[in-house]
Amino acid sequence: MKLKDKVAIVTGGTKGIGYGIAQEYLKEGAKVVITGREKETGHRAEQELSKLGAVKYIYEDVSDLQLLQNTIDQTVSTFGRLDIYMANAGINDANKTHFIDITSEQYDRIMDVNLKGMFFGGQFAARQMIKQGEGGAIVNMASVNSYLGLDSQVVYTVSKGGIVQLTKVQAIALNDYGIKVNALAPGPIETELMRRVGNDTQLMDTILSRTPIGRIGTPNECGKLAVFLSCEESDFIFGQTIYIDGGRSFQAFPTKGYKTVTDQDYELLQQIKA
Repeated sequence: MKLKDKVAIVTGGTKGIGYGIAQEYLKEGAKVVITGREKETGHRAEQELSKLGAVKYIYEDVSDLQLLQNTIDQTVSTFGRLDIYMANAGINDANKTHFIDITSEQYDRIMDVNLKGMFFGGQFAARQMIKQGEGGAIVNMASVNSYLGLDSQVVYTVSKGGIVQLTKVQAIALNDYGIKVNALAPGPIETELMRRVGNDTQLMDTILSRTPIGRIGTPNECGKLAVFLSCEESDFIFGQTIYIDGGRSFQAFPTKGYKTVTDQDYELLQQIKA
C-alpha cells in the first residue's frame, strides 16, 4: 500500500472528485478526514467510505479560517498526525455572470473558497507537518480552466489560475521542511457540475469535440493521480500542475471522429451522486 499509516485531509471530500480521492487514499492504506459544508452528505459519505478504512467527517467551510484550523486540530486529535493535505474544496459561479457585471460580493464568495481557503488551509497544514518534523505532501486542486479562458466563469477561472502559481511558491517555500507541493488540474469529470452540463446537448458535444480522448473522466481517476502526488513515487515532481483532462487543455479545434454523447451517457450522468 502506497499510503500505509499516512493521515490525509481531503477538503470537499464528501462528493464528486473529493470523494473519489478519499476512496483511493483509503484503498492505499491512509486514514482520511473528509470535510464539507453539507452535514447530511458528509455523514452519509463517512458511512460509505468507512467500508474501505478509517475515515472521519468534519464540518468545514474553507472560507472560515477558524474552521480550517479546527479541521487540522481535530484530525491530529483523532488520528495523531497529518501527512497529506488534499486541498480540493471549490465552488463556481452558477449564474455565469459576464465580467462587466460581476459584483465584489460574487468575487469575494468564490475567491474566499477557491484561493483564500486553499492558501490558508495549506499554511495551517504545513505548520502541523513542520511541527511533526517528518515532511508531508500538499496537493492542490486546480483545473483545466487555470489554463483555458472561460468567460462564463470569470472569477472561477481566475481563482484556478492563482492556484497554479500558489502551488509553485508553496513548493519553494516549504522545500526546506520536506513538504512536497503539487497540483492536479482536471478537465471534464463525472461530477455534479458535469451532470448539469450533461443536460445541455450542444454544450456537452462541444466539450467532447475538444477532448481528444473522447470521453469524460472519473473522480477515481483523479484519485489515483492524487495518490501518486501524495506518495514517495512523485518525490522529484516539484511545484507542478498535472493536467488530467483527456487532452482538453491543448485541443484547439474539434476532434474528428469524437464520440458524440448518447442517450445512455446522459442517463448515466443523471445517476451520478451529488
